[in-house]
Amino acid sequence: MCGSDLHVYRAGAVPSDRIPALCIAGHEPAGVVAFVGPGVSEDVAKIGDRVMVHHYSGCTRCDQCRSGWPQMCTGMEYRLYGTNENGAHAPFMRVPAATLVRLHDSLSFEAGAAIGCGTGTAWGGLERLGDVGGSTLVVFGQGPVGLSATMLASARGARVIAVDVAPERLQRAEQFGAVQVIDPAEVDPVEVIREATLGRGAPLVLETSGSSQAATSALACLAPWGRACFVGLGGKVEFAVQDVLKTQMSIMTSWSLSIVDLSRCADFIAQNRLPVDDLFSHRWRLEQAAEAYVEFDKQSAGKGVFVF
Repeated sequence: MCGSDLHVYRAGAVPSDRIPALCIAGHEPAGVVAFVGPGVSEDVAKIGDRVMVHHYSGCTRCDQCRSGWPQMCTGMEYRLYGTNENGAHAPFMRVPAATLVRLHDSLSFEAGAAIGCGTGTAWGGLERLGDVGGSTLVVFGQGPVGLSATMLASARGARVIAVDVAPERLQRAEQFGAVQVIDPAEVDPVEVIREATLGRGAPLVLETSGSSQAATSALACLAPWGRACFVGLGGKVEFAVQDVLKTQMSIMTSWSLSIVDLSRCADFIAQNRLPVDDLFSHRWRLEQAAEAYVEFDKQSAGKGVFVF
């Protein structure tokens, strides 16, 4: 279960141009290949393969699709599983063979599901920021994406400062490698970050919470020539050019990750034996979906997953 699933859930049964009626939710799939269509060679997919699914499909012909970014497809409206194409909250899911990425035997299906979107989104944001090794990185928000970023960036050699208003999430951030945690409800995060960086500010910031207030703090705590990447949905990033012109900062966004980086992210996690499974606080059976969504909608716990 991903926070983005809540957008569809909260919309209810009212279809829109983007969300058709009776579309099965779920865009973080991992499982076993049960059937293979005609013309699919065994080196691409065969029955019994453990796989993750890159949850987008496009025309397969444009430059974006060919480079592994079907969500950026220019040849057609891309298909997003769980939103405008049936998703993974069902016993079976039909996808093009080209969306499959083999899942390492050392990784659980839960880990594969997380890597497919939430943890993969964190990876994509870090890739946009560039080499984080040896640098201070501030991660705003310590939900599943933010915690994944803290874990991955720490493993990649960054000095991570984690920001969140929930004490239990900050505690988990420390477990995942954060060297310092900040509760913005208790202190001014910008002031604390500048103190922690000897007055310079942070060279790297990743905003995952979707909070406009966090976005403002993210820009305010940047060092000269700093880079900020925004992945959290729902917030606004606003600034007066005159106020920030001399900072030479770079602002960017990151939208999940390519299918190439999905594979690279899984490789990195397997090689470094990162505890992705520890992101999950709730495991549900598919028949508990109604109960699971009610609980997940509270957004008071960690990540949830359907297992069967």
